[in-house]
Amino acid sequence: MTHPKLRWGILGDAAINQRLLPAFKASQTADLRAIASRSMDKSKAAATRDGIPVAHGSYLDLLKDPNVDAVYIPLPNHMHDEWSRAAADHGKHILCEKPLTVKAAEAEKLVAYCRLKDVRLMDGYMWPHHPRTHKLRQLLDAGTIGNVRKVNAAFSFNMDGLPTSNIRLQPEAGGGSLLDVGCYTTYAIRWWMSAEPVKVWATATYVNGVDVAMSGVMTFANGRTANFDCGFVHPLRTWVEIVGTIGCIRIPNMWIPDDKATFEILRQDGLFGTAVEVVETPGHDQMVHMLDDFAAAVREKREPYPNPDEAIRTGRVMDALAKSARDGVEVAV
Repeated sequence: MTHPKLRWGILGDAAINQRLLPAFKASQTADLRAIASRSMDKSKAAATRDGIPVAHGSYLDLLKDPNVDAVYIPLPNHMHDEWSRAAADHGKHILCEKPLTVKAAEAEKLVAYCRLKDVRLMDGYMWPHHPRTHKLRQLLDAGTIGNVRKVNAAFSFNMDGLPTSNIRLQPEAGGGSLLDVGCYTTYAIRWWMSAEPVKVWATATYVNGVDVAMSGVMTFANGRTANFDCGFVHPLRTWVEIVGTIGCIRIPNMWIPDDKATFEILRQDGLFGTAVEVVETPGHDQMVHMLDDFAAAVREKREPYPNPDEAIRTGRVMDALAKSARDGVEVAV
């Protein structure tokens, strides 16, 4: 059965749009109709460049467009709450860039607001939608590596010179590596542990009032732990390791998979040997999957998967990590 395509608009001519535009074109469920910027000239230039039919000279004008069903919000972190609420007020479904909000309390209120307005809300993590992620979840639930005892995760990239003109370095805009890339490691640790940490400890390096590197430990019930690091001062690192009682899984490119989407299952072989099984999940575009999963939730009038409560829970852990790094103490979640 063929369903009408979900008609999309984009709030803002952000650089990250260029990563998502090919997915809009490839998706069989998406019809990208409009883009808005804070000036009509900029909006028209973006629409012409990216082949988008309609340009709006303000975000509000796009939200009033009756030919738009859903909006993608790639705006700076501190603007997510305001414009997600405005979109909900106009009956638009919302795919918002991560993190959903700067603080967990804001996320909790925003999720409740969107439910009250009966619009779908999802934050723009792509990796939960990749078939590799679903396969990994199935393997873990089947006990392939035993009981998960530890997760290690990293997401870093080198921002040469740490320019304060970059919005990632601006505290008033919700900058910092924890919110930018540490949200990935925090979410993934919770995902693979299938639990919430009870306490966290973190340390960070600060430039211009924001963390540019952070590392820490999350402690879970029953003595389980997770380590993470994130930042703008190390080379690109995008890996996750899931350690179980009888084996471990290594995912070398968790957040930005290549076409093969490889992961490894490692088991001890003798005292110091390792047997390695390489698994591939080829041919998938996680961005297309994200758009299609969201469209299905809108069409079926149900919560998206993952649902936005995940953003609240991840936000609570990040709030605790930020406090721990600032105060130099372990913090309960």
